[in-house]
Amino acid sequence: MRSLLVLFAFFLIVPKAQAQNEFGVGVMLGEPSGLSAKQWISRTTAIDAGFAWSFANDTNIQLHADYLHHRVYLFETDDYEGRIPVYYGLGGRIVLGDESTVGIRFPVGVGKTFRDYPVELFLEIVPILDIAPNSDFAINAAIGARYYINR
Repeated sequence: MRSLLVLFAFFLIVPKAQAQNEFGVGVMLGEPSGLSAKQWISRTTAIDAGFAWSFANDTNIQLHADYLHHRVYLFETDDYEGRIPVYYGLGGRIVLGDESTVGIRFPVGVGKTFRDYPVELFLEIVPILDIAPNSDFAINAAIGARYYINR
């Protein structure tokens, strides 16, 4: 649990000088549903985090953080507005409930930002390998939106 808390702390103190200086906050709806945040650390990489709850698992609370790499476009076009980047990454999660679990996340999704508006829409699916207290496999999926505060 300490290692994920350290990752969340890192997420909050990423130096703005090396980042694109874009920080977004918003909501995600799905399994789980809750709050989402994203800090860009380069033109193609970002760290996202979530504080969410699960309606399927007796209202468990989930904390997660992921390192994301945006490399591929769903549609290749010269027009910025036509591009939809695909991202993938690696992260971790802690589920707090009757039986707390720790897992490794493998997020894959699409996120659309707009040149003239400080908004990002995203859709992601996240296979998860729970490693403690027992090994298990799960899948999260969410659709969401983030508002970029300093864009």
